Amino acid sequence: MILENLVRPNILHLKPYRSARQDYLDGILLDANENAYGSPISISGVELHRYPDPYQTKLRERLAAMHNVDAENVFVGAGSDEVIDLLFRIFCEPLYDNVVIPEPTYGMYRVSANIHNVPVRRSLLKDDFQLDTKDIVNRITEKTKIIFCCSPNNPTGNSISEKDILRLCTSGEVLVVVDEAYVEFAESPSLTSRITDYPNLVVMRTLSKSWGMAGIRLGYCIAHPAIIDFFLKVKAPYNVNSVSAKLALEALDAFAEREKIITTIRNERKRLMHRLSSMTCVREVFPSDANFVLVRVYDAGDLYSKLIQRGIIIRNRSNEPKLQNCIRITVGTPEENDALLSAMEDIQV
Repeated sequence: MILENLVRPNILHLKPYRSARQDYLDGILLDANENAYGSPISISGVELHRYPDPYQTKLRERLAAMHNVDAENVFVGAGSDEVIDLLFRIFCEPLYDNVVIPEPTYGMYRVSANIHNVPVRRSLLKDDFQLDTKDIVNRITEKTKIIFCCSPNNPTGNSISEKDILRLCTSGEVLVVVDEAYVEFAESPSLTSRITDYPNLVVMRTLSKSWGMAGIRLGYCIAHPAIIDFFLKVKAPYNVNSVSAKLALEALDAFAEREKIITTIRNERKRLMHRLSSMTCVREVFPSDANFVLVRVYDAGDLYSKLIQRGIIIRNRSNEPKLQNCIRITVGTPEENDALLSAMEDIQV
């Protein structure tokens, strides 16, 4: 694959903005018009009056070590949504190029395509919510730049076959982007170890789910260094703030605590699925490798409304293809799950 053939011509020739902190992070810093007297508030270990490291060097090195890759394979952004946005900005010419999205899946792929005015070629998942690789390959044209896959898939909850994803990686000069936001809750391994074998593979990860850090808005991707270079070229100069970077580093040092939480969520997921499967209002509980469960009920709209009246908020996914009367339930704390189950038992009577 020749990466330059996928990149938009204007991006290939883009001269990026050079920020002050790309040159110096230490010294008597009189180069960036910062307030040298400091901020009226303080956060331990963070110089709030200074611009952050534009390359997130320490954080990228820590994430790289965690995934057994080099720092040059890692890009860090303001949530995975920034990674998605940059993929369109770098590779997709509006009204000309297209992307392939197997659906139902995470809606931000299509929203971002619409924002950038990039046509979407939709492929429906099979009835077991696996990829229809033959259909996807048939939808690839000379203008196709990206295939999006989510594994475990949101909102269906199942892991996508690694064999099918890697088959797409050999289907032509096209990027295969795999969103692994929920992979820590699954038994299947991450595809981050395969980026050296497939230079067109981009694996997205996040601190929002298993790390419980949704509030700091920090996501990242792992890919070939040439792809990462384009991300660094196009991103905003200071896309990740100092506070988020510091909190992310602290969280990554709490690996054992995170593993305990993952185990608890898996156990609660199993209990939730078992209880739901015995309810008369439930038609089907789908297998899940994520921190949520997809459930087909008899009347999703009615159940959704009645749960809201009790202060319990779930997601009605009935408007998505193949998900008629399906609700998505996040695995909560034992007390939250008990409240949901009790409410559903009352409603179904």
